[in-house]
Amino acid sequence: MPRAAAQEPPKPKKPRPKRLAETDVRLTGDRLVVRLPENGERKSAGGLLIPATAMPAPRKLQWADVAMVGPDVRVAKQGDRVLFLPSSGLEVELDGEEFVLLRERDVQAVTPAPASKTERVPGQYL
Repeated sequence: MPRAAAQEPPKPKKPRPKRLAETDVRLTGDRLVVRLPENGERKSAGGLLIPATAMPAPRKLQWADVAMVGPDVRVAKQGDRVLFLPSSGLEVELDGEEFVLLRERDVQAVTPAPASKTERVPGQYL
Protein backbone atom coordinates (compact mmCIF):
# COMPACT_ATOMS: atom_id res chain seq x y z
CA MET A 1 0.00 0.00 0.00
CA PRO A 2 1.28 3.49 -0.77
CA ARG A 3 2.07 5.74 2.13
CA ALA A 4 -0.15 8.71 2.76
CA ALA A 5 1.80 11.89 2.21
CA ALA A 6 1.90 14.28 5.12
CA GLN A 7 -0.29 17.23 4.31
CA GLU A 8 1.29 20.61 4.83
CA PRO A 9 -0.89 23.48 5.96
CA PRO A 10 -1.68 25.85 3.08
CA LYS A 11 0.66 28.81 2.89
CA PRO A 12 -0.98 32.20 3.33
CA LYS A 13 -1.18 34.03 0.03
CA LYS A 14 0.73 37.26 -0.25
CA PRO A 15 -1.38 40.23 -1.27
CA ARG A 16 -0.79 41.08 -4.90
CA PRO A 17 0.58 44.53 -5.55
CA LYS A 18 -1.86 46.82 -7.32
CA ARG A 19 -1.32 47.29 -10.98
CA LEU A 20 -0.99 50.90 -12.01
CA ALA A 21 -4.40 50.84 -13.70
CA GLU A 22 -6.03 49.84 -10.38
CA THR A 23 -4.62 52.71 -8.32
CA ASP A 24 -6.63 55.66 -7.11
CA VAL A 25 -4.59 58.06 -9.26
CA ARG A 26 -6.54 59.95 -11.93
CA LEU A 27 -4.71 62.15 -14.39
CA THR A 28 -6.02 65.57 -15.28
CA GLY A 29 -6.24 67.21 -18.68
CA ASP A 30 -3.90 66.12 -21.42
CA ARG A 31 -1.38 64.25 -19.25
CA LEU A 32 0.16 60.83 -19.95
CA VAL A 33 2.17 58.57 -17.67
CA VAL A 34 4.70 56.41 -19.51
CA ARG A 35 6.89 53.53 -18.40
CA LEU A 36 10.47 53.70 -19.62
CA PRO A 37 11.87 50.40 -20.90
CA GLU A 38 15.25 50.74 -19.18
CA ASN A 39 16.73 52.29 -16.07
CA GLY A 40 18.41 55.20 -17.88
CA GLU A 41 21.95 53.87 -17.67
CA ARG A 42 23.86 53.26 -20.88
CA LYS A 43 27.03 51.44 -21.86
CA SER A 44 29.82 52.94 -23.89
CA ALA A 45 31.19 51.25 -27.01
CA GLY A 46 33.95 49.79 -24.81
CA GLY A 47 31.43 48.33 -22.35
CA LEU A 48 31.77 50.89 -19.55
CA LEU A 49 28.59 51.69 -17.62
CA ILE A 50 27.57 55.35 -17.88
CA PRO A 51 25.08 56.29 -15.14
CA ALA A 52 22.15 58.50 -16.10
CA THR A 53 23.32 61.20 -13.67
CA ALA A 54 26.71 61.56 -15.41
CA MET A 55 25.30 62.50 -18.79
CA PRO A 56 24.10 65.89 -20.00
CA ALA A 57 20.41 66.19 -20.85
CA PRO A 58 19.94 63.98 -23.91
CA ARG A 59 18.70 65.47 -27.15
CA LYS A 60 17.71 62.04 -28.39
CA LEU A 61 14.03 61.04 -28.54
CA GLN A 62 12.99 57.94 -26.63
CA TRP A 63 10.18 55.37 -26.91
CA ALA A 64 8.08 54.42 -23.88
CA ASP A 65 4.90 52.46 -23.13
CA VAL A 66 1.80 54.40 -22.08
CA ALA A 67 0.65 53.32 -18.61
CA MET A 68 -2.09 55.90 -17.94
CA VAL A 69 -3.85 58.63 -19.92
CA GLY A 70 -5.78 61.70 -18.84
CA PRO A 71 -9.36 62.38 -19.94
CA ASP A 72 -8.41 64.92 -22.63
CA VAL A 73 -5.71 62.86 -24.41
CA ARG A 74 -6.68 62.27 -28.04
CA VAL A 75 -3.63 60.74 -29.70
CA ALA A 76 -2.71 57.82 -27.44
CA LYS A 77 -4.34 55.21 -25.27
CA GLN A 78 -3.11 52.85 -22.59
CA GLY A 79 -0.75 50.24 -24.04
CA ASP A 80 0.43 52.38 -26.99
CA ARG A 81 4.08 53.35 -27.44
CA VAL A 82 4.99 57.02 -27.68
CA LEU A 83 8.10 58.86 -28.84
CA PHE A 84 9.13 61.87 -26.74
CA LEU A 85 12.09 63.93 -25.60
CA PRO A 86 13.05 62.66 -22.10
CA SER A 87 13.91 66.14 -20.81
CA SER A 88 10.34 67.31 -21.51
CA GLY A 89 8.83 64.96 -18.91
CA LEU A 90 8.80 64.88 -15.13
CA GLU A 91 9.80 61.78 -13.19
CA VAL A 92 7.19 60.39 -10.82
CA GLU A 93 7.06 57.35 -8.55
CA LEU A 94 3.77 55.44 -8.37
CA ASP A 95 3.40 52.26 -6.33
CA GLY A 96 7.18 52.03 -5.97
CA GLU A 97 7.83 52.14 -9.72
CA GLU A 98 9.41 54.99 -11.70
CA PHE A 99 7.39 56.63 -14.49
CA VAL A 100 7.53 59.82 -16.57
CA LEU A 101 4.66 62.33 -16.68
CA LEU A 102 4.19 64.03 -20.07
CA ARG A 103 1.87 66.50 -21.74
CA GLU A 104 0.17 65.37 -24.92
CA ARG A 105 1.93 68.13 -26.86
CA ASP A 106 5.33 66.61 -25.91
CA VAL A 107 4.50 63.37 -27.75
CA GLN A 108 6.15 63.31 -31.18
CA ALA A 109 4.81 59.99 -32.53
CA VAL A 110 2.54 57.11 -31.47
CA THR A 111 2.52 53.45 -32.39
CA PRO A 112 -0.60 51.49 -31.54
CA ALA A 113 -0.63 48.71 -28.99
CA PRO A 114 0.07 45.30 -30.58
CA ALA A 115 -3.14 43.59 -31.68
CA SER A 116 -4.14 40.52 -29.72
CA LYS A 117 -4.03 37.17 -31.47
CA THR A 118 -7.83 36.91 -31.42
CA GLU A 119 -8.31 40.36 -32.96
CA ARG A 120 -8.23 40.36 -36.76
CA VAL A 121 -6.15 43.02 -38.40
CA PRO A 122 -7.33 44.13 -41.86
CA GLY A 123 -5.06 43.12 -44.71
CA GLN A 124 -3.50 40.09 -43.04
CA TYR A 125 -5.18 36.97 -44.31
CA LEU A 126 -2.79 34.08 -43.78
